[in-house]
Amino acid sequence: QVQLVESGGGLVQAGGSLRLSCAASGNIFSINTMGWYRQAPGKQRELVAIISSGGSTNYADSVKGRFTISRDNAKNTVALQMNSLKPEDTAVYYCNADIMLPGSNYGMDWWGKGTLVTVSS
Repeated sequence: QVQLVESGGGLVQAGGSLRLSCAASGNIFSINTMGWYRQAPGKQRELVAIISSGGSTNYADSVKGRFTISRDNAKNTVALQMNSLKPEDTAVYYCNADIMLPGSNYGMDWWGKGTLVTVSS
């Protein structure tokens, strides 16, 4: 099976920075898109940033210029550098990956359990 494990969440003051990391492990043939989503209390889960296996990125408008997504294909990891954090960035952040298992013809979505980011004003 596959596991996605996030790390790096915590409490930070507004204007501060945090770096989230996510490592995919298990019986993986290849990983297509990797990304970060977040869910604030009482709100739906939303896309934060995604990155293709080739390095193309896409960001939510609300984080453009403040967050940077990156990945290491050799290590099956994805990171999210978050700068100039705002209280509205407070949420549980989830790692997501489109993973192809050996012998499969298509990828499947896998999710981490989430890591809490709290930004105080």
